[in-house]
Amino acid sequence: MQAVKSLELRIPSECIGEHEFNGLAKAMNSSGIAQETDVDSAATSYIAWFDVGHDEISTRAHICAAALLAGVAAEHIALSTLDSTDWETAWQKDWKAISIGNRLRVRPSFCESPNDDRIDIVLDPGMAFGTGTHPTTQLCLQAIERICVEHCPENMLDMGAGSGILAITALKLGASSALAIDMEEESVEACQANAAINGVKLDTKLNDTPPEQAFDLVVANILAAPLVWMAKELAACVGDRLVLSGLLTSQLDDVVTAYIAEGLTESRRDSQGEWASVELKRCTTALRR
Repeated sequence: MQAVKSLELRIPSECIGEHEFNGLAKAMNSSGIAQETDVDSAATSYIAWFDVGHDEISTRAHICAAALLAGVAAEHIALSTLDSTDWETAWQKDWKAISIGNRLRVRPSFCESPNDDRIDIVLDPGMAFGTGTHPTTQLCLQAIERICVEHCPENMLDMGAGSGILAITALKLGASSALAIDMEEESVEACQANAAINGVKLDTKLNDTPPEQAFDLVVANILAAPLVWMAKELAACVGDRLVLSGLLTSQLDDVVTAYIAEGLTESRRDSQGEWASVELKRCTTALRR
């Protein structure tokens, strides 16, 4: 029996936005997507896999055309053929369990848990980003762990949740409830599936705007531009602490300025290579007004 071929598309993250790549993959009926960060260079790529079908040349042409229409230059479109009966083997060979912070471990469901006292965050792949490999995700996880040790939040909002990794982590660290919001239907489905794998109850919502309610902890690992656009609405959700990431270090000041204008105060910055996160707090004087 002839093996079924798959095509792997790789595009550097600086050449296309996360949601644009997700939309491209969805439109072309991708089998799955992933985000890969090189440990040495910290360079990140978005990856999608596609079934070849009966006409590899035509499938290649359609994928390349879609990437070009999305604004990606031809030299940044890497499309290769995988001689495999299952696209999953492409990402399984590189995705291993990762220890993060003092107590956390993120691992794929196919990887057995080591016998230690770390808290397991188990994920399955799908049409959603968030495997714990990207520096901004790791920065958020470290912040959530630290905050939960200092004073565990009663409730938590994960805005732009992707796989739900951040909300699931907060729940496993002791948060009583968490709401994961994403604008992609596949991400909401991934949040629900991953919550079930981890044995936690996670509320989910399909939306692209923050809810009209307050949370002890709000985390948003998105991108600089949308974080600035939604500053007023997202800041209004912050009852105590806000963690923002998905940012380059050069973008921090502009983002922080937008949230300070909404009554929050900066309390901490962290970075990993060129990527950064920032923590802000609700200003009590502004709250009393």
